[in-house]
Amino acid sequence: MTGELGFGTKEAPGYRPMRARQILAPPHGFIWRIRAGLGIMQLSGSDGMANGRSWTRFWLNGTLPVAWAGDDKNHLRSSFGRVVGEAAFFSPAALLPQHGVRWEATDEPDKARAVIGLGTLEQTIEIAVAEDGRPRWMQFTRWSNANPEKEWRLQPFGGTLDDFRNFEGYTLPTRVDGGNHFGTEAYFPFFRARVEKVRFPVS
Repeated sequence: MTGELGFGTKEAPGYRPMRARQILAPPHGFIWRIRAGLGIMQLSGSDGMANGRSWTRFWLNGTLPVAWAGDDKNHLRSSFGRVVGEAAFFSPAALLPQHGVRWEATDEPDKARAVIGLGTLEQTIEIAVAEDGRPRWMQFTRWSNANPEKEWRLQPFGGTLDDFRNFEGYTLPTRVDGGNHFGTEAYFPFFRARVEKVRFPVS
């Protein structure tokens, strides 16, 4: 994927170009490797979750650590939220009603709710669909410390999906914008991805 990451605020987003690759294996985990920025101010590193642990590791110019987190219950719970959210974006078959996934009705006919579990972790997500069945946006309450107080708590997260293309029989979005506080006035889409290629490994 290519696109932009916002390193600032809603008022001053500070978007920087990014290029990334991701391995996504919901509900078990993901590895996202990224390079963002230009010139001498380049950020590189990875987010990930696998085998019951999670991490965030980013460096400036490949040498100076600027983000170093993970290996605790709060970070793991937040990372599982990301796994579920991106499953709704990029791996819809992972949300079939099996292997710890169940679906619930909502009060609105154009929305559905899925509950995904993995061990002691559980995440609920709502997906809004168009008349042709295409997902329009998704939202969920994520465990996060992305707030002014830097406190771990539940808060809205979500994103919009557009520019659908066919990848090996799956119709998936290639334009995904997402961020914290989705559905509120504080929403800031710090993640603006443009998917270039999707591959499904043969099991």
